[in-house]
Amino acid sequence: MAEVELKDTLRVVSVSLGSPSRDHVAKATLLGRAWELERRGTGGDLNQATELIRELDGKVAAIGLGGIDLWLVAGGVRYPVKDAQKLARAAKNTPVVDGSGLKDTLERAALASLEQDGLIKFKGKKVGLTCAVDRFGMAEEFVKLGADVTFGDFLFILSLPIPLKTLRSVRRLARLILPIVGRLPFTMLYPTGDKQTQILDKKLQRRFFEDNEIIAGDFLLIRRYLPASLKGKTIVTNTVTSKDVELLRERGLERLITTTPEFDGRSFGTNVMEGIFAALGDKSPADYKKRLEQLAWKPRVLDLQKSPLESNQ
Repeated sequence: MAEVELKDTLRVVSVSLGSPSRDHVAKATLLGRAWELERRGTGGDLNQATELIRELDGKVAAIGLGGIDLWLVAGGVRYPVKDAQKLARAAKNTPVVDGSGLKDTLERAALASLEQDGLIKFKGKKVGLTCAVDRFGMAEEFVKLGADVTFGDFLFILSLPIPLKTLRSVRRLARLILPIVGRLPFTMLYPTGDKQTQILDKKLQRRFFEDNEIIAGDFLLIRRYLPASLKGKTIVTNTVTSKDVELLRERGLERLITTTPEFDGRSFGTNVMEGIFAALGDKSPADYKKRLEQLAWKPRVLDLQKSPLESNQ
């Protein structure tokens, strides 16, 4: 791993296509260094996001892309997302990351940790993963651990009632449609701007929640179709604010697990966490794995229907 010699506070900024209402700044001390982690939403405006990246270029240690992926991944093949690639090219000096490197390392490790620590035994558990091509590492790890997984790519991205039950079917889907999907305006595929604050009551997605005891994946996709009752359910995700936690508690969620750590009351997206690694010069999966060993991050587990005292016992 190549260490970057930077003085004072290291600043990582996520430029998000999401709503500014979810913006946050947190201070942290990691690996003996002071960090400032920030999320700045642009309300789905690609031009505004581009200008913000240009403004930050050369002034921060790393830039994360929030609410958009540089690549969609399945079976070791990466499919570029045109809008995200254009955003990344706006930075000439500062590294730009989208979180995919950590999705393939940290999220795998988080699931393995939950299993090893006895917090969840995944074998036979009915798991609904909102989008496998966004989190193929998580998809593979669920299958490896013996879960009965349903992949909701068609359902959550295209609103088509086509559940996928095998990684082979996900790979086939990827080969057929991702070269086309990656060229579409990203706002057609994923909630951006004010759409991130809306919750839609849709029968197809509600059935997905009802049929699975564990719901996993991108939180904004989960939140967009959040049912009135989450009684007895577990959600495995990231990027939740304190308001999100209260919303889930009110709807009866039993347990919330975030794969990224909490800073000042919220968990940031994988793009921010990967920004930390990029700021330190990490580039390869091997670099990421070594850095994760140094940080010793563990999933955050919240039992939402217990009192704070009970949750900490």
